[in-house]
Amino acid sequence: MRLIDSHTHIFAEEFDYDRSEAIQRAKDAGVVAMVMPNINSQSVDSLLSVAQQYPDYCFPCMGVHPTSVKNNFDDELASVQSWFAKAKFYAVGEIGIDLYWDKTFVEQQKEVFRQQLKMAKKFRLPVIIHARNSFHEIFKIVDQENDEDLGGVFHSFSGSLTDYEHIASYGKFLVGIGGVVTYKNGGVDKVVQHINLANVILETDSPYLSPVPQRGKRNESANLVYIASRIAEIKGISVQEVASVTTANATKLFSLSNL
Repeated sequence: MRLIDSHTHIFAEEFDYDRSEAIQRAKDAGVVAMVMPNINSQSVDSLLSVAQQYPDYCFPCMGVHPTSVKNNFDDELASVQSWFAKAKFYAVGEIGIDLYWDKTFVEQQKEVFRQQLKMAKKFRLPVIIHARNSFHEIFKIVDQENDEDLGGVFHSFSGSLTDYEHIASYGKFLVGIGGVVTYKNGGVDKVVQHINLANVILETDSPYLSPVPQRGKRNESANLVYIASRIAEIKGISVQEVASVTTANATKLFSLSNL
């Protein structure tokens, strides 16, 4: 079984004491690649260090996470823009709007999100969208920016079936399903029943959102097997089919090669 973790922060400090062991556990579990979305200008050194240490396994992305958008957002955008000329990245991300933690900079978040969508179209890269308590605001902007050059994934999807249908209508967007699908009251399992597997990629969002039975512990990519198993159970298909289809989806979306 071959799996791709389409969203992990394996470069985060939570893995500083056992990163190589966590990566080996992922490999042992069948994970053949990790996609790493950036957070902000302060995380780039760690991101690129891990990417250089594990070439052809850890694939870096470049963007500004919405919770990192403050009054200095112009500086963060300039940093993102500059990095595309200096290194290879596989997506623009993690970008989006987060209205769960803090709404102080919501207008700045909207502007930064829009500008990064434009970057993605310019560089012909997919986007990794963080949409927490913000589907309405996200959709309003993507509705305006969507064209044949825009595609990507709504990561850690936890929306309604109506939200999923809106995403599917864009044509080139997938949904990332993570640990929440294993939660008894998460609600994602009810929607996954109706989602076409051709529109799904798997993710952990490690070190966050550990799936059952690891909930409450630090998440890591090896736990992707629990997410794949739960989706297989919900849809009444084999884990091998879930792995095969979602791995092909992620490989195509992020233009991964030599896996």
